[in-house]
Amino acid sequence: MSFEGIHNVYFLGIGGIGMSALARWFHHEGYAVSGYDRTPSPLTEELIAEGMPVTFEDSLETIPKKVKKSSGSTLIVWTPAMPKDSVQLAYFREHGFELKKRSEVLGIVTANFHTIAVAGTHGKTTTSSLIAHLLKVACKPVAAFLGGITQNYQSNLILGDKKAKEQTLVVVEADEFDRSFLRLHPNEAVVTSTDADHLDIYGDENTILDGFGEFVKLIDKKGKLFIQYNAADRLGKERMPKVTTRLYGLRSEGIRANNIQARPGSFVFDYLDNQKIIPHLELFIPGFHNVENALAAIAIAIEHGVSDEQIRKGLASFRGVKRRFEIHVNHEKLVYIDDYAHHPEEIRAFLSSVIAMYPMSKLTVVFQPHLYSRTRDFAEGFSESLSLADEVILLDIYPARELPIEGVSSKMLLEKIQSKKKSLVRKEDLMDHLEKSNPEVLVTLGAGDIDRLVPGIAAWMNSRQKLNAV
Repeated sequence: MSFEGIHNVYFLGIGGIGMSALARWFHHEGYAVSGYDRTPSPLTEELIAEGMPVTFEDSLETIPKKVKKSSGSTLIVWTPAMPKDSVQLAYFREHGFELKKRSEVLGIVTANFHTIAVAGTHGKTTTSSLIAHLLKVACKPVAAFLGGITQNYQSNLILGDKKAKEQTLVVVEADEFDRSFLRLHPNEAVVTSTDADHLDIYGDENTILDGFGEFVKLIDKKGKLFIQYNAADRLGKERMPKVTTRLYGLRSEGIRANNIQARPGSFVFDYLDNQKIIPHLELFIPGFHNVENALAAIAIAIEHGVSDEQIRKGLASFRGVKRRFEIHVNHEKLVYIDDYAHHPEEIRAFLSSVIAMYPMSKLTVVFQPHLYSRTRDFAEGFSESLSLADEVILLDIYPARELPIEGVSSKMLLEKIQSKKKSLVRKEDLMDHLEKSNPEVLVTLGAGDIDRLVPGIAAWMNSRQKLNAV
């Protein structure tokens, strides 16, 4: 399918991070873009400010008239996160509109470009954002569809130079949810991790590994695969594609990092592969996992002719992605960091890095579990990884697209957490609880609406610092 004859594009779930990037692309290309989302958010506010009307009522009356009257020239882009009983979704299906999932549309948009697809159950947003940034710093023609808001560009969409459209390298985040990544046409791919997740979609661990196996076999025959060594082990030889494959990781024999130093606010390391060494690189998004993400990004950049000095400059100027190891308060004795981590392995990697950076400080974690099914499926892993903290504060589960599951709650995590202090707290009582807790290094974790609490927590931590300084 092409977009010939399409004048209007209407998004069901326009406020989603992937959906909003596509909405911005269509708007930039001159289409009339509008959409629906369940609740207002900073993202929907930005889309409205950029000229894309958004409604928050799932009714026929709120569908724009020009969309209703033009089924032949309107594309409806929808996300599987839409409720099955959606009034608008039912209307479009019943009245002959062209409906495409976000993943299908992304595949169509990127099909005619050299595509660098970044997949993985964790790390794909930071890795894809860093690849795009390194290419941008080196003045390569690059566009990117990202799963987070980059701090450098304040957007989840990076647009290429129209003059160099045919040469544009498109970096795209390849999402495994709902098998979306199988709609892409990668020339090169990165796989950061293949841990079990989205078991509500895949059913079991082997099935998700089969999904990643199908994804890597989509790589162009002349292309390359860059895969983290543990992810490769989990996939196994039988699922690997017949393309040039390069392993990377902190302890890999291929692309690797040496002399890693954890500093407050940054990590320093040497990049090594079988052909070259780039010494003493500094990355200002902390974390051992982010050093690993950087290895993949550097390898891709080298593949496209980015020089050592441009890589050094790009790493040093990269400011990360919102809600990925985002440091909001960084005083000598008071630190506040927010992160999107919502899987046990992500939490383990994140907390291990925070401990390495602030080994002498008390670590307090506020965690909001995401999805009833994920909490149930990984309860033991969550309890184990959260136990790295000195104190754990659990909020109620954020349901997202799910209805409650009997017997599944945050309480089932609390029982097996081994931290010295642990508690269940209602979101509205969190600030009072923190006052009594007196945290030194405080982190908030989760993929739900915990981000709405971040500005208030940051302001409170800064006010504590001012009081301490008096």
